[in-house]
Amino acid sequence: MKTYPMSAADASWFHNDGPANLAIVMGVVLTKKPVDFDRVRQIYGERLMGFDRFRQRVVETGFPLATPHWQDMPHFDIDQHLHHIALPAPHDEAALARLVSDLASMPLDHALPLWQAYVVDEVEGGSALITRCHHCMADGTAMMTVTQRLFDPAPGAQPLPAPRARGARIGNGAGQGLFAPALNLLGGAARDALALAGGAGMLVGELLRADDPPSPLKGDFALGKQVAWSKPVAIHDIKAIGQRHDAKVNDVLVAAMTGALRSYLSGRGVDVNHTTVRALVPVDLRPPERFGQLGNEFGLVLLDLAVTQARADRRLALTKARMDALKRSPEPLATKALLSLLGRGPKLLEDFSNNLFGRKASVVMTNVVGPHEVLYLAGVAIDRILAWAPHPGRQLGMAVSILSYRGMASLTVIGDAHLVPDPGVITDGFNREFQKMLKRVDAAAAKAPATKGKAPQPAATRAPAKQAAAKKLPSRKAPALRRPAA
Repeated sequence: MKTYPMSAADASWFHNDGPANLAIVMGVVLTKKPVDFDRVRQIYGERLMGFDRFRQRVVETGFPLATPHWQDMPHFDIDQHLHHIALPAPHDEAALARLVSDLASMPLDHALPLWQAYVVDEVEGGSALITRCHHCMADGTAMMTVTQRLFDPAPGAQPLPAPRARGARIGNGAGQGLFAPALNLLGGAARDALALAGGAGMLVGELLRADDPPSPLKGDFALGKQVAWSKPVAIHDIKAIGQRHDAKVNDVLVAAMTGALRSYLSGRGVDVNHTTVRALVPVDLRPPERFGQLGNEFGLVLLDLAVTQARADRRLALTKARMDALKRSPEPLATKALLSLLGRGPKLLEDFSNNLFGRKASVVMTNVVGPHEVLYLAGVAIDRILAWAPHPGRQLGMAVSILSYRGMASLTVIGDAHLVPDPGVITDGFNREFQKMLKRVDAAAAKAPATKGKAPQPAATRAPAKQAAAKKLPSRKAPALRRPAA
């Protein structure tokens, strides 16, 4: 059977699977009305199968060193991947969280293409679509391309076209710099080597830093996972907080998450005033010519979270300063090049690099910008979209992800069941921290004299806009049990 080469970056992620820590991206789509399984099956058969990766398995072949390759699956059967189940009683989001946690703990069958999807009935009168996809197939940005093919902009409308390549361009975002033009003239291995050399000083300095200290987030893994998600927060409110503090949306979200993590670690006995907690943050480096394609195109940075700051405003200021510094760093390009070079070698080298990065951080933190408008699955309006990034390796016990959809952002946590058995405490803490920040902004705006400037509106003024949005499509109430890339 014919095989196709796997990119070094994708091969690196394929080798990231561990017995207790799976390199699997998970997503949940929630609808308030039931979804017809047969229509979903038809959509998957017509649209998802247009991506070769969803019809290919991974085999390791080659001499003298076997490396991962894609291979067309003989006698591919979509019914081995798409399943129809019902949510157990009491059919609420707590039951859904237990189901997602159970699925997150299950490895994928490597004899088949590395994805699974579940249409779940009886979810508070609606449905859920749970998807699981191995990270070697796609990163978070690439999965948004899949989303655009599966979901419609209106009931019965044609699906959104997949993002198209914009043509080759010298450099990209973090890649702009002295060596960017030369990199585009070189082959893959030579380009990676030069990019690695260009950021070597910064990368070596980062990896020579002291390891993150022991904490409840690091240790021996169990075989199970636990997941949780926050209530959605409005992008409008996030911007209002940011405007008050000259901060970006991601700065605000990371600061709120950091406040929640500070409270959580304090409750677990950590001296949060004298500790270090770093996040391993993916940075999208997808070149324009790769838009609309699957695969992995990102680098990594280490972000020091401001957990030592007790005051929310100081946490936000410090978070902004550190994130601004990372945006000017060559570190993402260097780590991407390092991972690509190691992906061309034996798994032993990749394990070494994973353990090295894992010792320097305590948590994985990601952020993906999702669709701005309401989308539809099989003719039914999608209420919420949630996503969980993996936390692969043997050191990082938790991943925090933020995904925005139709003007709202939701934070999710997936943790090792032994290390982080109660991730809902963190998501609840995130919502409390965010509301505290918003109340301070509203109080300051109420005290300020009326001007023609851009002072943020108090909550009472913003309410009609929220109500209008709610009439368009009400938000699903999140359970009581219950990022942010550069």
